[in-house]
Amino acid sequence: MNKGDLIEKVANECGLSKTASDQVLTSILNAITGAVSAGDKVTLIGFGTFSVSARPAREGRNPQTGETIQIPAKKIVKFKAGSKLSDAVK
Repeated sequence: MNKGDLIEKVANECGLSKTASDQVLTSILNAITGAVSAGDKVTLIGFGTFSVSARPAREGRNPQTGETIQIPAKKIVKFKAGSKLSDAVK
């Protein structure tokens, strides 16, 4: 399922136009993105939690040359599935 499919499903289930559904979905995604980029944790009970984690700098290898390279530290986004989502997948 891609974003267009999701918009169509929301429009059908909620009785909204595709334009309104697109605006709602975009607003939700922007709110989640803004909160996570600010370092906040976003918890959607039953669905899951988005959070930011720090990945430390480490040594790696260039697969073409075998040369040791330094991989810089960076922040990554993590998602932990909630209980309802996990149960639905089983």
